[in-house]
Amino acid sequence: MKGGKSRSESKKPDSRLAVKKKAAPAKKAAPAKKAKEAKDPNKPKRPASAFFVFMEDFRKQYKEKHPNNKSVSVVGKAGGDKWKSLSAAEKAPYVAKAEKRKSEYEKTLQAYNKKLSEGKDAEEDEDEESDKSKSEVHDDEEDDDDSGEDEEDDDE
Repeated sequence: MKGGKSRSESKKPDSRLAVKKKAAPAKKAAPAKKAKEAKDPNKPKRPASAFFVFMEDFRKQYKEKHPNNKSVSVVGKAGGDKWKSLSAAEKAPYVAKAEKRKSEYEKTLQAYNKKLSEGKDAEEDEDEESDKSKSEVHDDEEDDDDSGEDEEDDDE
C-alpha cells in the first residue's frame, strides 16, 4: 500500500486536532418564581371591548345564515373581516355599549376595592394587637428566666 493508512491508525484521534472540552459553566440558580396570588372570584370581570360586543351579535347572525358550520375559527375570521369593513358610524352603537359596560365596571371595581381595603384594615388592626400581646408576654418570660439564672449562680 502506497501511502495508505491502516484502519487502526485512522481511528486514533490526533491529540493536536482534538477539541478540548471546557468545563460546563456553573449554571446560576434561577430565582425562585414568585407564587401568583390566587385570583379572587368576587373581583368583577373586565368589560368586553367594542369588537367583542359586535361579535356577540355577529355570532347570532352568522349561525342563522350558516347553521351547519361548527368551526369557531371560521366565525371569528368572518367577524374580524366584517368589523374591519365597518365604518366608524356603523361601529358607533357597539362602541357606545362598550363604554357603558366600562363605566359600570369602574363603579363596581371601586366598590370592590373599597370593600377589600376595609376588610384588610380590620385584619391589620387585629394582627397588630395580637403581635403586641405576644411580644409583651415573650419579653416577660425572658426577664423571669434571666433573673432566676442570676440567683442560682449567686448561690453556688
